Amino acid sequence: MIRKANLNDVDNIMNIVKQVIVEMKDSNNTQWDENYPKAEDFINDINEGCLYVDEFEGDLIGFICINDVQPDEYKNIDWISNEDALVIHRMGVNPNYRGRGKGKNLIRYAQNLAMDNGIMYLKTDTNSMNMKMYNLFKKCGFRFAGQMEFMEKPDVFYCYDLKLDI
Repeated sequence: MIRKANLNDVDNIMNIVKQVIVEMKDSNNTQWDENYPKAEDFINDINEGCLYVDEFEGDLIGFICINDVQPDEYKNIDWISNEDALVIHRMGVNPNYRGRGKGKNLIRYAQNLAMDNGIMYLKTDTNSMNMKMYNLFKKCGFRFAGQMEFMEKPDVFYCYDLKLDI
């Protein structure tokens, strides 16, 4: 069940982040590390009402931040549209629950949230070394829109977008 996150979820979210960072390091992916994301990032998301968590059998197993905030770097990307969009940020699934469609469910939640708010367009990005997210975006129908340098990371970030159908 996906629901809005609350401050009581932060410790469980950070436990997932720690597991994901280990996986990312093993894949030479520098997107997340000890400096980002921090608990404060998720607390801000919760306070802004844009962080959602997925629970399964009483365990918090995933999270996704969905809002309309577009980094300045997005201005130079060849997006398919200039219309209003929701943007997916900071998404993670507990490695113990991978391969069960949980990531797809979080993306589907973002799609439904957008449509419920009259928005028919999603944008997102991920580190070029993040093959798991690349594969998830591809499975969910996202289009590669370009690449950017971001957050002073050594690898470029790939940007993706998706036009939603009713």
